[in-house]
Amino acid sequence: MSHLPVKTWDIFCRVIDNYGDIGVCWRLARQLAREYPIQVRLWVDEIAALQHIWPSVTNSASQEVEGVEIRIWQGEFEGVIPADAIVEAFACELPVNYLAAMKRRPTPPYWFNLEYLSAEDWVEGCHGLPSVHPQLGLKKTFFFPGFTAKTGGLLKESSLLEVRDSFLANKESQNRFWQNLGVIPTENELVISLFGYENPAVASLIDSWIQSTQPVLCLVPASKILPSVNSHLGRSLAIGDEFVQGSLRIKIIPFLTQREYDYLLWAADINFIRGEDSFVRAQWAGKPFVWHIYPQDDDIHMVKLDAFLEYYLQGATPKSRATITDLWHRWNLGENASQSWENCLSELQDWQEQSKNWCQHLNSLGDLASNMVRSCI
Repeated sequence: MSHLPVKTWDIFCRVIDNYGDIGVCWRLARQLAREYPIQVRLWVDEIAALQHIWPSVTNSASQEVEGVEIRIWQGEFEGVIPADAIVEAFACELPVNYLAAMKRRPTPPYWFNLEYLSAEDWVEGCHGLPSVHPQLGLKKTFFFPGFTAKTGGLLKESSLLEVRDSFLANKESQNRFWQNLGVIPTENELVISLFGYENPAVASLIDSWIQSTQPVLCLVPASKILPSVNSHLGRSLAIGDEFVQGSLRIKIIPFLTQREYDYLLWAADINFIRGEDSFVRAQWAGKPFVWHIYPQDDDIHMVKLDAFLEYYLQGATPKSRATITDLWHRWNLGENASQSWENCLSELQDWQEQSKNWCQHLNSLGDLASNMVRSCI
């Protein structure tokens, strides 16, 4: 794509909560820099959040990592030359001086407002809509990630599925990954990754896993759900600790980098995930998963959850559809999920097949970074 007229990109990210915002922006920046002949600059206001998911990042105000120029978003932006294409992530509002410099360009830049991911019906109608700045006359385009051909698709590196399949076909690679985590699954253990927000429903799942007829290995990355786990167990488990009772073995593992977390999602049998970035990566894993959506007032998040389930479970058997929906609901409402879990396990083969089919469907839509680049041609 050496003919691309757009050679430079600026991505702006304000870290609002946790690591979802910067997680999405960092993936987009890395993919653009790696797969296209363009220069990418990422402006982030909280560098510590990026360091958490990519440890080679330093506190330097300006640095290059993975081919991306990373700049700490601070000051007045005097003298900064705007890029050919600009991504304002999640309506983070560009600096005033930067906006003025955009206006002074000989040709207006491509300006995107990258929105949050949602499966709700209105997204298709809003994807691609323009908005003109009332004072400067610059056009901004709303770009919505999504699950249909009428949206921007999902972030996915071009080699992601190939790398995933290679990892899953290579026992040595998997063993090295497990050894690095300090835990080796036994042959018949059901491996579960458990990442989520605080959730009282975890108590009912832990009890089910303890009494399970099949051994269960639960890997808990250090995160907000760990206090809920400890509260139920009456322990103070920390990174590196292991807990065994009945059929359940719990291992507390560190908060993983983006790359390591992919390996965990691929290697586990069932993934509990949260937020937006992990949600997308779990879908590319092609494994059964349970989404802990970010809670909102008046349970608005449940509307978003059901909108996704409508897509995700298309083609599922009625029984699988009912059991998976019930488990997702109970998990997100903090209710007893024991029976729902057992019901889903009885449909595990269908759930696995459904997850693979869903991944193939998403792959047929193209990916978000490529769709953004194409819209600039």
